[in-house]
Amino acid sequence: MQSYPTWPNLASMMFALARGWPSKPMLRAWRDGGWHSTTWGEFGRMAASCARHLRAAGISAGDRVLICMENRPEFPVAEIALMAIRAVPVPAYTTNTVDDQAHLLRDSGACAAIVSSPALADRMLEAAQKVNGLDLLVTIDGEPSRGAGAARVMSWSALVQDQRSADDIASEAAGIPATALACLIYTSGTGGSPRGVMLPHRCILSNCAGAFELVRPLGLKDETYLSYLPLSHAYEHTVGQFFLLSLGTEVIYARGVEYLAADMLTVRPTILTAVPRVLEVIRMRVLTQVAREKPFRQRLFQMAVTIGLKRVDRVPLTLAEHLLDPILDRLVRAKVRARFGGRLVAAMSGGARLEPEVGRFFLALGLRIMQGYGQTEAGPVISANPPDAIRIDTVGTPLEGVDVRIAEDGEILVRGGLVMDGYWNRPEDTAAAIQDGWLHTGDIGELDDGYLRITDRKKDMIVLSGGENVSPAKIEGMLMAETEIAQAVVTGEGRSGLSALVVPAEGYDDVAVALAVNRTNLRLSITERIRKHALVAPFTIENGLLTPSQKIRRVLVMRANAHILARLH
Repeated sequence: MQSYPTWPNLASMMFALARGWPSKPMLRAWRDGGWHSTTWGEFGRMAASCARHLRAAGISAGDRVLICMENRPEFPVAEIALMAIRAVPVPAYTTNTVDDQAHLLRDSGACAAIVSSPALADRMLEAAQKVNGLDLLVTIDGEPSRGAGAARVMSWSALVQDQRSADDIASEAAGIPATALACLIYTSGTGGSPRGVMLPHRCILSNCAGAFELVRPLGLKDETYLSYLPLSHAYEHTVGQFFLLSLGTEVIYARGVEYLAADMLTVRPTILTAVPRVLEVIRMRVLTQVAREKPFRQRLFQMAVTIGLKRVDRVPLTLAEHLLDPILDRLVRAKVRARFGGRLVAAMSGGARLEPEVGRFFLALGLRIMQGYGQTEAGPVISANPPDAIRIDTVGTPLEGVDVRIAEDGEILVRGGLVMDGYWNRPEDTAAAIQDGWLHTGDIGELDDGYLRITDRKKDMIVLSGGENVSPAKIEGMLMAETEIAQAVVTGEGRSGLSALVVPAEGYDDVAVALAVNRTNLRLSITERIRKHALVAPFTIENGLLTPSQKIRRVLVMRANAHILARLH
């Protein structure tokens, strides 16, 4: 049923799929102590009902509406309802502070918001008081505890009670062109205030079409996907909410990051998104557990990894290795794969740089890790590793329909239907980002036989006092691949050498970290080596040093630890 070129917009796609698969399981979520399923037919009916009631409540074409809720079935229902009446959804992180929400309300000019909980409703109303207020607030799990001011408050149940078919709304949505604005997704704000990225329907449909060709070798059918990255994140928004659903995949919403390990064992997903940090943590736990085993089991584990790496590198196995390999697979590799549920077909890593050593570790243990690359301004997927030709030290090949070239200064430029219309109400930023149809990504990279390799962020390059250019991302990735190190930020702009702010992994002290830093230095050039380091408190979403998509806010980390850096330098 994949007809991306014939679907004019995302709402039409979703309603068409709902008509074709009325009884097929679509979404699953944990509620009231158990897992509850939503079929495609139920989804279509609820989205149409929601669209009718939102319009009756005063939402018009072009109106911006914030959606702030955890990953749950109501998210795609609300978004498709808004898209169907030509309103503009603005996904917002549940971890946003009052000031964060106020920025989104002010910048987007939103007139309404849909939230899941009373706590989020209170935060939204407090943010609204800082700007121009809200006309409408829709709540799912209860009323706000504070006064709503001039805002009209509606319950979600009232929006989705209509039992009529979706045909009228689906027919109306069919007239929306692919060039129309589908949604505003705000950047994570690692380099300043979040900016609203204008994504027309063509951007996300282009991503879906390219991704479909990419994963064709996997022969995906009736898969199960565990969704845990926030749906307000551009990657999860496109892949978890549109692309995988368009393949007939059942999307299961994790109960939260803290339950991720348990949910993987329960849900046993066949498809997974794995941000590098999750892979690093699992690898660290596996290695820590192996270190506690008896020497014989440690040797078995090492043999399994060694032979696995030979397979990854296409190095012929000896006769003895051929005989041992299936035994090691049952005794060692299967136990690691079981941590992911034991049924994983493929996992896509993105959102940050995956240290090749980490990727090779999992490939050696029989887990297909496909590293990809993208950014919100490009729908967001630009490139990914083909499942049958993985080169884990790269971010793969550009999706079909995507042109990539490297500028003279090394910047990655991207062109195609996936490129945004621009930044909301920021014409100067838009003109700087898109020149002659090419999106200037701000990332530095190189093409190697069609495969793209990211070397750094253009603005993050460190220039030492001697004029040497150093990539902090490369060094940080190597540091965080060490078992003893959880997080790291490398600094040294204008200095004679580099320093590092290091968050130790649980159970490790400064002595262990120092040994890990020394090991890393042995693999670096003299210019790249860490001269001094200091242990600091963890970077978290709560303290503002980590984005909701687990990216470290380097500038804010350095600002928060300025007194420590002053001693190091």
